[in-house]
Amino acid sequence: MIYTVTFSPCLDYAVWVDELKLGEVNRVDKEHMLPGGKGINVSIVLHNLGYDSMALGFVSGFTGREIEAQVKEMGLSCNFIHLNQGNSRINIKLKAEEETDINGIGPVIEEKHLQKLFEQLERLKENDILVLAGSIPNGVSSTIYCEIMERLKENKVKIVVDATNDLLVNVLEKKPFLIKPNNHELGEIFGIEISKKEDIVYYAKKLQEMGARNVLVSMAGDGAVFISEEGNCLESKAPKGKVVNSVGAGDSMVAGFLAGYLERRDYEYAFKMGVATGSASAFSNQLAKKEEVLQLLKTIL
Repeated sequence: MIYTVTFSPCLDYAVWVDELKLGEVNRVDKEHMLPGGKGINVSIVLHNLGYDSMALGFVSGFTGREIEAQVKEMGLSCNFIHLNQGNSRINIKLKAEEETDINGIGPVIEEKHLQKLFEQLERLKENDILVLAGSIPNGVSSTIYCEIMERLKENKVKIVVDATNDLLVNVLEKKPFLIKPNNHELGEIFGIEISKKEDIVYYAKKLQEMGARNVLVSMAGDGAVFISEEGNCLESKAPKGKVVNSVGAGDSMVAGFLAGYLERRDYEYAFKMGVATGSASAFSNQLAKKEEVLQLLKTIL
């Protein structure tokens, strides 16, 4: 079974305007609102690809209830922990000449709530997959992913981490099954600006030396690089298409990789499946659907 954890679920409110005029009233041309947060996105795309998962995390208030209702309406399984105060985030995705994100703050997660999450996770067993994805709210330690991995080390769970900076670096010593930084996040970890694919390969291997079993680096329109635990370095160009929405593309890549891995237990196929799935989401106003993914996959296999 695949489990995803989202510490800060949200409602993604996407709005399109022809031309954004600051300081004036702007009329929206179209809009939609969907449940979001990186782990939830992974669960949605896995569902679209035909794989079940259990979405875990924390929700609160009227927005939290709406997140849970929409997740269930999509046919996903979830077991969210309900907080007593505050409201889950609303993140505004403004589509104009350029994409602009305005992300909400979200409620406070207390120690008693974390203990409930630990109790849920301690039920995981060998061959389960756990996806720890996204940022954490203020007040939660940047070592939380590391602590979760420490608690589960005897359970032999495959753990995927999609996070940034210290949240990612802190888990490397615990040997996660897969990490997925993008090229900009990779540069931030090492305090450099990465401009060449050779640099991406070099620093991805550094993360592997620091403990990660497999490293998947997304590069938006330039494709992706994958360093496998078997020592192979794979590269793929992005499929051709028009990018209309970058939200969730990285999460979709993680979901596609896992779907491909579970289908064939082959890293090269999983990598290509990840690239195709990430691109399918980028080329659509919503997260990737299976038919879209398989069409793109044919172009890069």
